[in-house]
Amino acid sequence: MDKMIVFSGNSNSGLASRICKDLKLKMGRSLISRFSDGEIRIKIEENVRGKDVFVIQSTCPPVDENIMELLIMIDALKRASANRITAVMPYFGYARQDRKDQPRVPITAKLIANLLTIAGANRVLALDLHAGQIQGFFDIPVDHIFAIDVFVDYFKKIGMNNLVIVSPDVGGIKMARAYAKKFRAGLAIVDKRRNSPDATEVMHILGEVEGKNVIIVDDIIATGSSLVEAAGALRRAGARKIFAAISHGILSANAVEKLESSDIDYLVITDSIPLGEEKKSKKIKIVSVNKLFAEAIKRIHFERSISVLFDSIRR
Repeated sequence: MDKMIVFSGNSNSGLASRICKDLKLKMGRSLISRFSDGEIRIKIEENVRGKDVFVIQSTCPPVDENIMELLIMIDALKRASANRITAVMPYFGYARQDRKDQPRVPITAKLIANLLTIAGANRVLALDLHAGQIQGFFDIPVDHIFAIDVFVDYFKKIGMNNLVIVSPDVGGIKMARAYAKKFRAGLAIVDKRRNSPDATEVMHILGEVEGKNVIIVDDIIATGSSLVEAAGALRRAGARKIFAAISHGILSANAVEKLESSDIDYLVITDSIPLGEEKKSKKIKIVSVNKLFAEAIKRIHFERSISVLFDSIRR
């Protein structure tokens, strides 16, 4: 462990501190400030020559600032002769721009992958990527870990029964199936359709939810519109209690207000993105992924397998 050192950017220092505590390591010392014109200034304040370095930084809002902070820190570590640099990204920003779904639009997730590689990252550790194929955008190793066990442990502790796991759309079926397998629960899908470009969206529930407690699972909640609409459709279909387990709580715009007036009993998110005071609500519960990241970092450092932790999810 004396060859390992962990640094953190400003985006999620709370999670980084908890990870270091689990690793029984002191956080690496660095100076992160701004020049008078707003440019980011970073200085690594301890020797990293020949070290196995991990940089923890969620690229959450303000997204561009946090990405630049991460890139500049990686460059500083590379020029300070770090042996290996791993970008630890609890939340990978721009992940929703992973394909050309319209003419003349970028694939920004690929651009971010290129920037991280060029800056000097040797590998990436990320949690619940929006699309698994983003791993293929990198020319360096990517370790993709999942929050599923953290959520399963939380709901088992509060004694959930008579469960159905719900995917909010067809694209999330694989994730929902993994949760259903872990809970030994039923599976349902919210099928969204439009009668015409101007017509209101119509939702159909594929699966039996009447009289059941349901958990909607997804990777991101941004404005919350889709989640709230799905919860309303589930309530109309006869669901009893409605919960949501979502990895990354961006909660932009008026998402919290929508959540508080919705049919959702409460939303469970991880601390991959810090929840500001203005976004706190009685309907939002937070579970930490610090132990998950600490174990993954330890396994990377000692060249042990990470995939064995999630074999049941991949099948």
